[in-house]
Amino acid sequence: MDPVREIVLLFSNGWTNCDCLREEQFVTRITTSCEDLDNILGGGINCQEVIEIGGVPGIGKTQLGIQLAVNVQIALECGGLGGKAIYIDTEGSFMVERVFQIAEACIEDLLESRVFQQKDYQACRESMQPQTFLTNIFYFRVCSYTEQIALINYLEKFITENRDVKIVIIDSVTFHFRQDFDDLALRTRVLSGMALKLMKLAKSFSLAVVLLNQVTTKFTEGSFQLTLALGDSWSHACTNRVILYWNGSERFAYLDKSPSLRSASAPYSVTSKGIRVASSHCKKIRMM
Repeated sequence: MDPVREIVLLFSNGWTNCDCLREEQFVTRITTSCEDLDNILGGGINCQEVIEIGGVPGIGKTQLGIQLAVNVQIALECGGLGGKAIYIDTEGSFMVERVFQIAEACIEDLLESRVFQQKDYQACRESMQPQTFLTNIFYFRVCSYTEQIALINYLEKFITENRDVKIVIIDSVTFHFRQDFDDLALRTRVLSGMALKLMKLAKSFSLAVVLLNQVTTKFTEGSFQLTLALGDSWSHACTNRVILYWNGSERFAYLDKSPSLRSASAPYSVTSKGIRVASSHCKKIRMM
């Protein structure tokens, strides 16, 4: 067969550019509860994609992970997904009390929004309780890289049985692979296999996969610089990459990698209510 004709036939039997555009228009996103951060992400955390979020200790990675596990549960009529979350905790940093605080703040925000102005306030109040938000988070504590790999292999079956799962959060994806691996070549192969499985999950089930990552030092141009852990090869494991960093006393998020969005920075705050717009809201988003 003529090679050109063969390509045309394959293309006609597959997806067209219009199909891809149509799918992109219906992609759902999960809000971070910070408008500036949502803006640089194109409206929030994109379902069907893997996003890596890394930064130094204390910058708010776990806080953002918990915020997303709560926000994915916002009801459809309120502009959310009405989904559930899988939270994989490798470091023991997940805090039930913090989930309650963030869930209470989320409920308060929803009840004060215009969505409920013409509805029965009391009925809405009774239907949304912090305990319900906690129940809708499937929590897994893993204590070794072998447990982590086994769990990720099991996720496809688990999500097939729990189709309302709309986000998988791994906090952090790095921890056990930095602690327990001496053979770096083997580590690279294992991580590549894990990344492929996570990408498949995101596409197959139209959910977001959020990988929280740590930082390490890298010797570049005569000096040591902070960089996300697991090396350059791991950077290809995600669709989008966000780096959280300090600028003076203020937290910023920098969109470092995206196939469709411009690199940009946005300020954010970690408050008692969770992730919110930075207190110095007058600062504009800085395009890089």
